[in-house]
Amino acid sequence: METKKDFHMSPEDFRRYGHELVDWIADYQGRVENLPVLSQAQPGQILSALPKQAPEQGEDFSAMLKDVEQIILPGITHWQSPNFFAFFPANVSGPGILGELLSAGLGVQGMLWVTSPACTELETRVLDWVVDLLDLPARFASTAAGGGVIQDSASSASLCALLAARERASAYRCKDQGCDGKQTIYVSTQTHSSLDKAAMIAGMGKDQVRKIAVDKNHAMQARELARQIEADRAAGFTPCFVCATVGTTSSNAMDPLCAIGEICRQQNLWLHVDAAMSGSAAVCPEFRHIHDGLELADSYCFNPHKWLFVNFDCDCFFVADRAALTRALSIMPEYLKNQPSESGQIFDYRDWQIPLGRRFRALKLWFVLRHYGKRGLRFHVRRHVDLAQQFKSWVEAHDQFELAAPAPLNLVCFRHLDSDARNQYIMDRLNQSGQLYLSHTRLDDKLTLRMSIGQTHTEQRHVERAWQLIQAAAQGYLEKKA
Repeated sequence: METKKDFHMSPEDFRRYGHELVDWIADYQGRVENLPVLSQAQPGQILSALPKQAPEQGEDFSAMLKDVEQIILPGITHWQSPNFFAFFPANVSGPGILGELLSAGLGVQGMLWVTSPACTELETRVLDWVVDLLDLPARFASTAAGGGVIQDSASSASLCALLAARERASAYRCKDQGCDGKQTIYVSTQTHSSLDKAAMIAGMGKDQVRKIAVDKNHAMQARELARQIEADRAAGFTPCFVCATVGTTSSNAMDPLCAIGEICRQQNLWLHVDAAMSGSAAVCPEFRHIHDGLELADSYCFNPHKWLFVNFDCDCFFVADRAALTRALSIMPEYLKNQPSESGQIFDYRDWQIPLGRRFRALKLWFVLRHYGKRGLRFHVRRHVDLAQQFKSWVEAHDQFELAAPAPLNLVCFRHLDSDARNQYIMDRLNQSGQLYLSHTRLDDKLTLRMSIGQTHTEQRHVERAWQLIQAAAQGYLEKKA
């Protein structure tokens, strides 16, 4: 056996193996519908099938791909299955995958403009496209005082917004001297848990997070928000940040942005709007009412990696005043100093996020927007909403099931009228069967099933079959008890 001189994969081998891997991915997409949606692996199963040490001698790529098939694939929960109805989607698409591949091939580290001008300037332009695509307030465009940046997730976007709010409220003393423990944060009882984590990371603590009560539709009560802010001011606290949600995780509830925004404006509080999944619906003019009042927000984010066919991770985060964000996050060691940065004529996106390093994420978003165009994206979002509304009508017409919350877009929260035990049985039986995957929440202190319809390749036949299986599982509960 000839000994390799440098151990690298040659360009010829890379081309051959690359074609082999792309073929495998294409075949996977063709068969994923027939694989168990929820992985059937047991704890430790994958671990026990893997060697305890790395190989001394390099192995052939075909052996690696064989192990992907035999070891890795059984441990995959197939988010790309058209029968995936759990959580919110994390979609991929052909152009998204190719954009990710190109990003990996270029290997750009885009921490500064100078480290790859195209990485920065494409991101700036594409985020401005998104402002137009969703008809967002003009103040979020880079041509105004604001601008957009791609974060890894809505969790990171919310943390950055909170840090900017904290610094603005403290006249930028916190980052140098630490917080005084008096700043308070406002969310609803239905706001994503990442805001609690953000408060912890920001050094403010979960005790400073005020959970505002929600109404019968699970949306934040603006009147209660105003009351809590006044009470905190009277007690010597410094209210600084409010997070409103467009489409909560549990029930897709829509917080009243206009009312909340007016309160924030009167009280001089930073308003961040988290539209992680539902924001994508605004590609369709008929759904843009979900953003009514967004012009009052200081920051906004949504995830194209959920419902716009862009591979995870890709969160679009916008601010109305980029100076407030960069002043909170910027730090310039000697080894990063360079003339373009000091000129003030360019963006250094390292100052818009937590880590220094950043990938060329804009490529996959660019590829997706150019491949589908506005018309293609609207077609698919509308189709998913139509499918969800059909499912909603079936639940409403059934005498043993009920809706647990309004279903304005593509999430339907429902439950069997019988008991929590019966709903738990329905979900467990279906998920364990591998035929589909549902998730749950608790609304009004009742276990509630979530049917999230938004996977790239989900069609009507998949939703119809899911409803048939749900009804059969409900009947199976009685047979089990008999």
